[in-house]
Amino acid sequence: MGIGLYFALIRPELLPEDFRYMALSSEQLRATAPGLLNWLDKVFWVMGGYVFTVGLLTCYVAQTAFRVRRRGVLSVIGLAGLSSIGLMVIVNFAIGSDFKWQLLVLATLWIGALGLSSWEAIGESKTISSMP
Repeated sequence: MGIGLYFALIRPELLPEDFRYMALSSEQLRATAPGLLNWLDKVFWVMGGYVFTVGLLTCYVAQTAFRVRRRGVLSVIGLAGLSSIGLMVIVNFAIGSDFKWQLLVLATLWIGALGLSSWEAIGESKTISSMP
């Protein structure tokens, strides 16, 4: 949810790494596409809202369906992680982002949490199956 708030409220339209990737200065960009930065500001509001929502829904699922081990919840959360933070990490490595390692840490935490949950579920199913 914090990443979503960052994108919606704090992140500038373009970072220094964006200008490096495009091989343009901010002056060149403003002269070539004067409305781009204003448009990008709105894009990041929307993107931040979506990222915040993914985090909010993930927290809700973790507090509800995850706790009672609903069938398929691990797959849904895994796919949500892959299509959200996973894709963000892949793209940030592809563009040589300054933030790629920080994002990889967040993705690794997501994977670790899923792994621990799977391990716990396996332990619970063994305990239940061994009961008389």
